[in-house]
Amino acid sequence: MTLQLQLKDYRLTTAEILYHLPDHPQILQSFVWQDYDLAPDFPTLRRFLDFWRRSLDGKLHSVKVASNKLIQPASVRMPEAYLTLH
Repeated sequence: MTLQLQLKDYRLTTAEILYHLPDHPQILQSFVWQDYDLAPDFPTLRRFLDFWRRSLDGKLHSVKVASNKLIQPASVRMPEAYLTLH
């Protein structure tokens, strides 16, 4: 299933969601969400955040998103130095 999504240009997306605790709004709590999503619009993440706003008590503070394409051309890096250890 995940390979099929990756072939359709879905990327593994991780979001760090900071939200205010309902009983102590001055305290922030962190929640990490991860799923396959389409960059740069992130429709799956947007649906999750809409669900959060509608259904959960903790008010959102901020969301940091990281995404990486898993299927990509191979890359070759040449070393900058060779070291020999005895």
